[in-house]
Amino acid sequence: MIYTFCSTLLRIIYTILFRLEAVGRENIPKEGGVLLCSNHISNFDPPTVGIKIRRQVRFMAKSELFDIPVFGRIIKAVGAFPVKRGGVSKESIKTSLNILRDGEVLGIFPSGSRHNDGGIGKKGAASFALRSGATVIPTAIIGNYKVFRKMKVVYGAPVNLDEFKEDPSGDALERATEKIMSKINEMVQTGVPSK
Repeated sequence: MIYTFCSTLLRIIYTILFRLEAVGRENIPKEGGVLLCSNHISNFDPPTVGIKIRRQVRFMAKSELFDIPVFGRIIKAVGAFPVKRGGVSKESIKTSLNILRDGEVLGIFPSGSRHNDGGIGKKGAASFALRSGATVIPTAIIGNYKVFRKMKVVYGAPVNLDEFKEDPSGDALERATEKIMSKINEMVQTGVPSK
């Protein structure tokens, strides 16, 4: 109930302030574990990725945020879970995998930092996907969060990672990550859902 209220409120705010448009929502499965893998350009990104879709999206958040009065309670109530600064703990990894295996939606930023080019990519997203069997949806945030300037979030077709599941060469994660990041970067450039 809290998630629905917050999501609706943010949807209204983002639509008014950033004229947020969502494209490709039909690519997101209605059920089952889903990993939304997005580029990362701002602290505003988590709501951008999640508020325009019907399913609840969960995110990791810096553990310090949970210590802020009121705000900490709100982000916990909407499904965020803590991750310590300096790296993802075993507990955060376990929580992420459980979310996906339980058929929920997890949002993640594979580039690991906020910049406009989509980044090189980190192997965490590919690892979560291959270990959980979740559907990977490449996601691109396009725009710069200037008030009354149009923003767009684009959801691509699921990325097929079957070829990496039984890879004996040991570089499966690297190549799976490259495939995910290439789809994200393609959509950042084109503004249309990847195939």
